[in-house]
Amino acid sequence: MTDMHQPELQSLHQKPLRKERVPMPEQDPQERIHNFQEVPRGYSPEEARAEAQRCLQCKKPECIEGCPVKVDIPGFIALIAEGKFVEAALRIKQTNYLPAVCGRVCPQETQCEARCTLGKRYEPVAIGHLERFAADYEREQGLTVLPEKAPPTGKKVAVVGSGPAGLTVAGDLIRLGHEVTIFEAFHKPGGVLVYGIPEFRLPKRIVDAEVEYLHRLGVHIELNQVIGQTISIDELLQQEGYDAVFIGVGAGLPQFMNIPGENLGGIYSAAEYLTRANLMRAFAFPEYDTPLLRGRKVCVIGGGNVAMDAARTARRLDAETVTVLYRRTRNEMPARHEEVRHAEEEGIVFRFLTAPIEYLGDPRGMVRLVRCQQMELGQPDSSGRRRPVPIPDAVFTLEADLVIVAIGSRANPLLTTHTPGLKLTNHGYIVTDSRGRTSRRGVWAGGDIVTGSATVILAMGAGKTAAMDIHHYLTEPGQPWLPESDTAEG
Repeated sequence: MTDMHQPELQSLHQKPLRKERVPMPEQDPQERIHNFQEVPRGYSPEEARAEAQRCLQCKKPECIEGCPVKVDIPGFIALIAEGKFVEAALRIKQTNYLPAVCGRVCPQETQCEARCTLGKRYEPVAIGHLERFAADYEREQGLTVLPEKAPPTGKKVAVVGSGPAGLTVAGDLIRLGHEVTIFEAFHKPGGVLVYGIPEFRLPKRIVDAEVEYLHRLGVHIELNQVIGQTISIDELLQQEGYDAVFIGVGAGLPQFMNIPGENLGGIYSAAEYLTRANLMRAFAFPEYDTPLLRGRKVCVIGGGNVAMDAARTARRLDAETVTVLYRRTRNEMPARHEEVRHAEEEGIVFRFLTAPIEYLGDPRGMVRLVRCQQMELGQPDSSGRRRPVPIPDAVFTLEADLVIVAIGSRANPLLTTHTPGLKLTNHGYIVTDSRGRTSRRGVWAGGDIVTGSATVILAMGAGKTAAMDIHHYLTEPGQPWLPESDTAEG
């Protein structure tokens, strides 16, 4: 955008335009490395209104197109600017049932904020911060209002998994008049929101409140129910009276690198490490007696948000040094910029163009050293990023008494292998069409079990798409079950 656009921007805004966003207050790094309290403190009402007044209220808001669940972003921001905070929360919840979660963990910088018109010249509007503010204000003031629901349809829907996709499906269908039951394998609902994301990034009370909102809407939740073991998809449809099933079980099977020494003690998958620390509250020892090794010299393998979560958790669990090993450069890291910045502020060390090739242990079988290969970037691979290739003879070792492997996860076959006729990809993910329909009549799927590991908001977008198609299927009987030919291969 050139200077000729400045009068246009100013004309859309009555007050002098603030170029920089209102900063979000944060806990001091030297304090937060000793606790699990949330790092960003949230806006005050005055700060929220000041930031909301930066919005240009574009006639063609591209920010909405950047949102997978199509939140009315200019609409709720305008309400915040007017001081109508509860109304803003209600506007968001027309399309997003987890605004306090999304305001904290969604990658707005690559989605809605990336499309912000103001951001073409100045800092984009802090859409995520404002979404969080509206949701927090409504909850903290005890002003949550339940929306109207359609009359009961008499149809029953089973939702397998209570992660972002499953919660979204449940919220949409309960408002449309269907009876909805969520089946969750763990003892707490929330899926990756409770077992994967640490307390300092997403407090569990926030997830609990969002789930309670759906419960108040009428969604039933059955915990400790491992579908595929305690009961099958076929039994839900044929014996339990459910008219449709949505599968949103995520992709939580850990991946390892299959390098020598990987079976040594002190080597965790990020999934196990974070589940112990978060869902099982190992960070609150001795109040909770969940065992979790606390290393002095910790290595974390990977460059995504999960790697950042693991590294920052280890730092809070008294590690003297935490080193993140990533085989590409900082530019290729998939982690959010904010998470990388927070990690650096907390003293996390990054070693780029570095890949582990072997773990070495002590006589007790515990890891003590990581042999690493120095890399350089070659030609782009299928992801579009330049492929890391080894530099000959460039090998070195690092001390480590705890290693956390955060290189992604795979589809858990527990449910899919007990569901005959469910088409899968070569990697075990469920094949769906663009509506979320699987190869089994009356069964939909969405989220990471279809796409592989992705973001919370993308899983929610898949949930919204599936929920609308489930509604049409239940209210328009007799239609054939024909998954579209543009089947996604996951």
